[in-house]
Amino acid sequence: MPVIKSAIKRVRQEKKRKAYNIGVKTSVKAKFKAVRDEVATGKVKSNEELVAAIKAIDQAVRKGVINKHSAGRKKSRLTLAYNSVAEKAFGTEPASKPKAKKAAVIKKPAAKKAATIKKTATKKAAPKK
Repeated sequence: MPVIKSAIKRVRQEKKRKAYNIGVKTSVKAKFKAVRDEVATGKVKSNEELVAAIKAIDQAVRKGVINKHSAGRKKSRLTLAYNSVAEKAFGTEPASKPKAKKAAVIKKPAAKKAATIKKTATKKAAPKK
């Protein structure tokens, strides 16, 4: 057991992080298993379970619980297993086009427009030497 105050704090933090990480990993495993069970029975109706599992894996990566390479491997294996049973392979649906962002229209106040017009007019009217 550590004696130094900062080391004692680190032990407390490690316990909290470990408990949190175990919870995240458990939820990922549960969703992973749900897809595996669907594939094992051969009754795949929709890809909702697969999408939920992939989303959970991605969230675990963002939170730093799972390494990104192991997450990619898990997603790949899960998708291959799903595609072997499903009527329509995951990811073959046509991607929906993202909506184009509207260009922001910046309107200048009328006073500024008039001031800029006057400045340009005075510069042009000045005689050349």
